[in-house]
Amino acid sequence: MLHIFMLCLLAYCIGSISSAIIVCRLMGIPDPRTTGSKNPGATNVLRSGSKKAAIATLLGDAIKGVIPVLFAVHLDPLPICVGPVMVAAVLGHLYPIFFKFKGGKGVATAIGTIFALSWAVGVLLILTWGGIVYCFRYSSLGALTAALLAPFYVAWLLNLYFAIPVAMISLLLFWRHRENAKRLWQGNESKIGQKSNL
Repeated sequence: MLHIFMLCLLAYCIGSISSAIIVCRLMGIPDPRTTGSKNPGATNVLRSGSKKAAIATLLGDAIKGVIPVLFAVHLDPLPICVGPVMVAAVLGHLYPIFFKFKGGKGVATAIGTIFALSWAVGVLLILTWGGIVYCFRYSSLGALTAALLAPFYVAWLLNLYFAIPVAMISLLLFWRHRENAKRLWQGNESKIGQKSNL
């Protein structure tokens, strides 16, 4: 149990590194916590007008999920070890200890953890998110759809035991997107390429 705890602590710390803030500082772009939706994530970074910064943020957030899960799978591939590490990495992004526990929405990091577990499920989630965003231009709608389907994809292509931690991650994503869901329902959610209403 000690090695699981240490892996979870490592995953949480890695997840707590904010790709959005680091990328924006390096590229001389305003802190994403002070502009647009004030969310330190790729979508809000895109509102700054820099696609390169948004892509770098997206990749950085995804890698934060990939690294600890690959490490956990290498040491102990059982769900009882890998599952908590996946959740810890996402929690680090959502509530980062390095940034007063105010983080992003966790989509890219969540997909990163699942991609490290199964590239097939990861690709399916990326296609799901991308398809919804392409059709409707709502990043949050793509995220919510992918989060809803993720446990079913994992149960179908991997196994039921890994679907449990993935379902926990999905619940976290829905919680962090609760305001987005409300705005989607009210028709007030900002589309990609459109300035935030916030």
